[in-house]
Amino acid sequence: MATKEMTRRDRIHLRIRKVVNGTAKCPRLAVYRSSKEIYAQLVDDENGTTLAMVSSLSKNGEPLTGSKTEQAAQVGKKMAEAAMAKGIDCVAFDRGGFLYHGRVKALAEGAREGGLKF
Repeated sequence: MATKEMTRRDRIHLRIRKVVNGTAKCPRLAVYRSSKEIYAQLVDDENGTTLAMVSSLSKNGEPLTGSKTEQAAQVGKKMAEAAMAKGIDCVAFDRGGFLYHGRVKALAEGAREGGLKF
């Protein structure tokens, strides 16, 4: 952070993190939205480990197509597939201080379509 003052998003994120906590059975689905990409992680806060990570960047898989909102929905579906492969069907959604609107909402709805329960 460039300044000592926290941004609005950082304050909201800390407020959310007081309540949302991930376990091995029900990990935290953490979302980060940059100006170009969107990232999602399954985090077990008790052990301090990341169980799975999916982003809109195309590394090994096929590149995501469509608008950024459509890509976010695809990331949500891929996250649900990764979670189901590890035997996880319940998550705690951590929107990371971002508004539940647009790309963050599309990712959440995509994860729900994939079978995750929030």
